[in-house]
Amino acid sequence: MPLLELSNVVTYYGLIQVLKGISLKVEAGEIVCLLGSNGAGKSTTMKAILGLIHPRSGSIHFQAEIVSGLIPAKVVAKGIATVPESRRIFPRLTVEENLQIGAYVQKASLPSLRPQIEHIYSLFPRLKERSRQKGGTLSGGEQQMLAIGRALMSKPKLLLMDEPSMGLSPVLVDQIFEIIQTINRSGTSILLVEQNAQMALSIAHRGYVLQTGQIVAEGTGQALLHSDEIRTAYLGE
Repeated sequence: MPLLELSNVVTYYGLIQVLKGISLKVEAGEIVCLLGSNGAGKSTTMKAILGLIHPRSGSIHFQAEIVSGLIPAKVVAKGIATVPESRRIFPRLTVEENLQIGAYVQKASLPSLRPQIEHIYSLFPRLKERSRQKGGTLSGGEQQMLAIGRALMSKPKLLLMDEPSMGLSPVLVDQIFEIIQTINRSGTSILLVEQNAQMALSIAHRGYVLQTGQIVAEGTGQALLHSDEIRTAYLGE
């Protein structure tokens, strides 16, 4: 069984159908990217996986268990974490307090979280330097590092990442994608929504292309990267 599997998932916002029977999977150890233009349904797919919206029909399985219909807290407890679009850190809390909140599903004492926090600091030394700063005072790149670190504090088996490069300089984008690969090599599977299609496909094992709520193409990252149709539609070539 795949780690994550969506089967014919249909969702609505009110009377408007957004996802029109999509099916996709993420195997253990994979980076899978989800591409598409604005309004294609990428973020809605993420919300459906997280339990923020419930499918009208179809199913979502995680580790062979049905998770469609669960509330978000129970989905996270199963081993899925998210790095949301626009980061959504807690601006009035310090860096370290943000990280501690990321581990809430573990219900662990603060002293016992120390090794995990130090691991995050090893991935993002800048966060250690800023550990007592309020999250709202960090730069955009630092806030993205914090959002990723906060998600990793729950020790997820699957990490959902929604537009991690948004608003970042090219240098920081390179750093974030290097970190994504490092996280994956450590054993965490990743489902990545990303407007920077070329960068996403260059690191992805597989990819799917969404268009108006339907999957219109799928394949290995390299196959999609070198597809003339995909390059014209999504890579601006």
